Amino acid sequence: MTNEKTSTNLPRILVVDDEAAIQRFLRTALDTGEFSLHQAENGHAALAAAVAARPDIILLDLGLPDMDGVEVIRRIREWSQVPIIVLSVREREDDKVKALDAGADDYLTKPFGVAELLARIRVALRRSLQQVPEPVFRVDGLEVDLARRRVLVRGGEVQLTPTEYELLRLLVTHAGKVLTHGQILRQIWGVGYIEQPHVLRVNISNLRHKIEADPSRPRYILTEPGVGYRLKVDY
Repeated sequence: MTNEKTSTNLPRILVVDDEAAIQRFLRTALDTGEFSLHQAENGHAALAAAVAARPDIILLDLGLPDMDGVEVIRRIREWSQVPIIVLSVREREDDKVKALDAGADDYLTKPFGVAELLARIRVALRRSLQQVPEPVFRVDGLEVDLARRRVLVRGGEVQLTPTEYELLRLLVTHAGKVLTHGQILRQIWGVGYIEQPHVLRVNISNLRHKIEADPSRPRYILTEPGVGYRLKVDY
């Protein structure tokens, strides 16, 4: 089902949820004149709409009547990198990890605030439009020059080890997106380190001590408890 806003200039959002109350809530929350809204009530309809409507972003519930939302993510990821934000009542860490490892870009637990949802949508849309990372990433006093491999904090250059730099670069190129422990370990150290999360914790700690004013209260590298890490972006 598609709303009356059919302008091709508006970002297309596909909402996948079988609860009528949630659909009404999201329609009201997103009825800002900024988006073209499409809806699907189950997994098979979502897969069809992902092809037909070519959405710019998908908001996906995991508890669908015909298939699990994680399977929907996996199938979409076989052919598309459209941003997917999971909206779910499931609060367990392993549910979040499964969804993110399957290819979701973000995860919001119901209930959530409209302002936070809109902020996450804006971040995801910016990332999808930015096919190649900006050569210089800046946020709140942190500057990462990807071309020159230079890192500055409040104007002062910071010396990182090669591993620390690759870790920061990975976070920068996925800024605003939650990366699971497994995703990071696989990318930086290889599949042989998937079961060694302590390696990641040590390197995150070392990196925070070099770039954070107070490593115990990080401003840049944010922890998603039991799931992974996210690099801060300005909403």
